[in-house]
Amino acid sequence: MQTQAQQRAEARAVESAAIRRRWITLGEVLAVIAVIISGLTLWNSWSERSDSKAAQSADAARASNRAATLVLVATDAGKHSLTLKTASAEQSVQSQEIWFPTALGAASAQTTGEPRIETDWFERALEKAREAAKRPDNSRGDERLPVAIVTRFLADGEAHEDVALYDIGYTISGRLLGGHSVELRGLSFVSRVKKGTAQAKLDARWKALFPGK
Repeated sequence: MQTQAQQRAEARAVESAAIRRRWITLGEVLAVIAVIISGLTLWNSWSERSDSKAAQSADAARASNRAATLVLVATDAGKHSLTLKTASAEQSVQSQEIWFPTALGAASAQTTGEPRIETDWFERALEKAREAAKRPDNSRGDERLPVAIVTRFLADGEAHEDVALYDIGYTISGRLLGGHSVELRGLSFVSRVKKGTAQAKLDARWKALFPGK
């Protein structure tokens, strides 16, 4: 028969063992929680870095697209010539080809390092086309002559080529003895086109603006 002292000792031993088991279980739980927190911290850090890199890549892509997208504007609207420049100061025009509608019968013009448009390139052909179409001698507002412009330019040190349709704004006035005089007004962007289809698109626009020719 166990004495009361022995019984109490066994009870204390059982209780101590249960307490130790509870502490061990709690420690394991805390260790698991610590691992989870550490994993979440690492994932959050990786996610933030990934998002930052993705944002930087997207910004770089947008900047590259902007640099490679060319829009020409006329900075000097002289009577018989237009000085052209890029809308972005980061772009530098190297050379250009200006194509005219096939029906106009004007040869294409090339420039190197000095982008411009001159009336001498198309004035006589335009006068003949207007005369054949029985257009009025004097403009009642700005007339439009569609052209395709192929521009080779530099952006961020890289070479690019842009092909787009533009409208040349002009006025024409009749002169009793000297024929007509064409004066340039400006340049308006129409659309960007592929080089292989540029002439066909240009001719279609000419027909839309100048029906019957």
